[in-house]
Amino acid sequence: MRGKVSKELNQSGVIPYRERNGKIEILLITTRDRQSWVIPKGGIVNGMTPPDSAAKEAWEEAGVIGQVDVNELGTYKYRKRGKVYRVKMYLLPVEMISNNYPEANKRYRRWLDANQAIKLIKKDSLKRILKGFIQTKSHACSSSLEFSQ
Repeated sequence: MRGKVSKELNQSGVIPYRERNGKIEILLITTRDRQSWVIPKGGIVNGMTPPDSAAKEAWEEAGVIGQVDVNELGTYKYRKRGKVYRVKMYLLPVEMISNNYPEANKRYRRWLDANQAIKLIKKDSLKRILKGFIQTKSHACSSSLEFSQ
């Protein structure tokens, strides 16, 4: 075994959302093994800002495009294969969804009512970020809708 992990690996991710009939829906995707529901996230690409890198992940993993809100929503940490990852989270109001995207055959995706999405997410720290988004959704939705029109 190796020694302690001394540094965290930085990632960024998005909460893809839309408004339907006055309600917020969140797009969740499965892990590659299709065992659990997660949000699009990944390593921050050299030369890209965290929001731009998160937008890239949203396209690759979920087939969605939109203008990522550059204001960080929060961060959460997780461990995987002995490494610690720190994920900066951003909002992504979805403007376009495609059925032809890089990981379409590796993942499922599903639009869910915000409260259903929270129930399916396993990470408590990510649940807290989602709950915070829902609590401020009226402000977030009204300002993001202005940009998408």
